[in-house]
Amino acid sequence: MLTNINPKLPMRDKIVTKDFYVNLLRFEVLGDYDDYLIIGKDAIEIHFFQFTQLDPKENYGQVYIRTNEIDKLYQSLLDRKVVIHPNGHLNTKPWGQKEFALLDPDNNLLTFGQATNF
Repeated sequence: MLTNINPKLPMRDKIVTKDFYVNLLRFEVLGDYDDYLIIGKDAIEIHFFQFTQLDPKENYGQVYIRTNEIDKLYQSLLDRKVVIHPNGHLNTKPWGQKEFALLDPDNNLLTFGQATNF
């Protein structure tokens, strides 16, 4: 019965959020409303709601995004000078996922992962 999940994350400034996701991560805008933004890429969507009082140091928003071309994605982000989380550079985790992570302008953690074959 369940068909999809679209996470909702806080954003302080829609212009900054849109710029980060569209220009750096290459997402496209699927919906742009007063206090709400929907972006998408390939088969995923992320929704954002306006939260101007958000303190990024206290934001624990996180999304895990699966990919089937993690090496290519990681290199494309490095080529565009996207800042990778200091503890999130590409590596294989003990649970069998090859992963990397980055933070958006509001400190929402985006982790990208691909299953590895052991």
